[in-house]
Amino acid sequence: MLPANYLERVYAGFLGMNIGIRLGAPLEPEVWTFERIERVYGDIRDYVKPYRTFSADDDANGPVFFMRALYDDATDRELTARDVARAWLNYTREGVGMFWWGGVGVSTEHTAYMNLRNGIEAPASGSIAVNGEVLAEQIGGQIFVDVWGLLWPGDMDRAADWAERAASVSHDRNGLYGARFIAACIAKAFTADDIREVVESALGVIPADSLYAAVVRAVIDFHDRHPHDWRACRRYLEAEWGYDRYGGVCHIIPNAGVCALALLYGGGDFARTVEIAAMCGWDTDCNAGSVGTITGVLRGLKGIPGHYRRPVNDCIVASSVSGYLNIVDLPTFCKELVLLSYRLHGLEAPRKLKESVRFGELYFDFDLPGSTHGFRTSNPFKTPVLRHTRRVRDGESGGSLEVIFDRITNTESARIYYKPFYRREDFDDEKYKPTFAPQAYSGQTVEFRLRLDRWEGAPLRITPYVRDTHTKEVIALDPVEPASGEWFTLGFEVPDLAGSFADEIGLILDSPAATAASRAFGALHIGRMRVHGGGRYAIDWNKQAVEFTSVTPMAQHRGEWSLRDGRLHYRAEGYAAAFTGNYYTRDAEIEAEFTPLAGESHGLVVRALGVERCYWLGLSEGGTASIRRNDFGWTELASAAFPWVTGRTYRLKAVVRGASLRLFVDDRLVLEAEDGRFTHGMYGVASLRDAEGDVGTFRVRSFSV
Repeated sequence: MLPANYLERVYAGFLGMNIGIRLGAPLEPEVWTFERIERVYGDIRDYVKPYRTFSADDDANGPVFFMRALYDDATDRELTARDVARAWLNYTREGVGMFWWGGVGVSTEHTAYMNLRNGIEAPASGSIAVNGEVLAEQIGGQIFVDVWGLLWPGDMDRAADWAERAASVSHDRNGLYGARFIAACIAKAFTADDIREVVESALGVIPADSLYAAVVRAVIDFHDRHPHDWRACRRYLEAEWGYDRYGGVCHIIPNAGVCALALLYGGGDFARTVEIAAMCGWDTDCNAGSVGTITGVLRGLKGIPGHYRRPVNDCIVASSVSGYLNIVDLPTFCKELVLLSYRLHGLEAPRKLKESVRFGELYFDFDLPGSTHGFRTSNPFKTPVLRHTRRVRDGESGGSLEVIFDRITNTESARIYYKPFYRREDFDDEKYKPTFAPQAYSGQTVEFRLRLDRWEGAPLRITPYVRDTHTKEVIALDPVEPASGEWFTLGFEVPDLAGSFADEIGLILDSPAATAASRAFGALHIGRMRVHGGGRYAIDWNKQAVEFTSVTPMAQHRGEWSLRDGRLHYRAEGYAAAFTGNYYTRDAEIEAEFTPLAGESHGLVVRALGVERCYWLGLSEGGTASIRRNDFGWTELASAAFPWVTGRTYRLKAVVRGASLRLFVDDRLVLEAEDGRFTHGMYGVASLRDAEGDVGTFRVRSFSV
């Protein structure tokens, strides 16, 4: 049976992981030695850097995307290493994002990825026999495995087994023992009473004579002798188990010692545990993230202090090939994870949970304690409180988002909003190169469930709006002046943004009739936000930019992509693609103007589930047009003579309805095929062999999810 409070514990664990990552990341560079961290920051009790938006991190990328093997391959059977390897290949853009591309023979993940690309299948791709002992025992074996512990609460053996299979794509021996140990700690944390029980129980899933078990036991012994001096234990690790004793950039053994140290000396207290892990140095974001998951699950949401939780604000970003999936709402992700666990356990998920997960929609219900779903305010002076409350609820929801507006006037407003699209300017650094596709499009419907509690003064006016990410113009729609004390629905359609996108969707709060003596004062509660329905939009390349090495709003895989004279320019050697759009798009019409300049492959991709699963419709070699399917290997579904030439512009349109795939060129149907293997996915442009060309107007005339 799954725990009664399972969803909340998963949420606490995933929050804990991301808090630890965010806390440790600034201290990860090797210039931050243990001694320097102590000298500069002393006893850390809060984040050391005030990120505007925390950029992507490999420690989160791996858990979020490698578990998608359960959606794509292991849908009704046991997970295998090969399933996870396919997730690596399908969601990773070669050479950028996802993990550290430090060079073959230097970065374990880079090496394993190229092994997979070169036909070495998992688990050989991560084996000592192929890569050598040092590379196979770097820290990555234990930093991508959190989800396996979260999926198997209380079942240490199953969590460890699945973590080992996943880690074997890139690691071996002690790298695998680390995967087993951390996943088992997470699973055990659901049922344990204290952290010592967690650590000692998890040792039972790894070989007792392993080096990994030895360093953990050494820390346990030191803690027993010196239970109040964690810094002495860290100096002991440096002397007896330090980096100088092991090869590679970031070996797992010293960092395993830090994880054990932080868990034991943290005493099960969430904040103290992640703080100690960060202050220890070495691989700070990895270690603080791992122990953050364990203690987050152990202590639950109540054990996570608000000053660590608030800056995360329920949102992280990632670095996969899907810009849509790269905007990760933590409550939604945790609900999806719990639904997977119900499936794995052969159990029927609760109705409320099933109804709250709507793939392809934004659906925020503020049900989980403390959840904010990433909402922000533009004016914290006039809206000083933006928080979750369980005091005011709509229907079955466990709470709402409470916005306190403090004496707002008709000249002083505040925007309360969600960000469905991010730009480089939102970030402080370039770490792990996230890319983004909008989560809301022109033509879609936005709905807010709202309740106004007017306390004193003038009435409140609520104006729905979107912000144009190119011009930064706030586009205000029809305002309302609601009555106090009643729930109501405020709905509107995302307007046409003429080739740009919305990077804010929300509500403008002001007062239509405020005076100096009578200003609006009270609380607005958001019970639900939903973005749904079909969309229609265009991409104006004049309004796009190259950010994080990709042309917005796309994620590029291989090739050279740039903006030139108001067009998207590409140069490919072999297969190269640029993906965008809602990952769950089903039926769509995608139209783009192509000008082939060289080569024999220019076309559109549709229903792309990643790099290695998609349909392609376009101009192909030998004066033909073709429709092809990629499912880890290309298959031609249809082909016809079509004598196209370089230098001429063609308007290609892919129409996808159900199992029907049709290719139009200059409004003439030239090819069609039937194939039902892929029912949804992204879209974009691609060349399947060496080619160069330009893409002009790009339109999505309609899509459904």
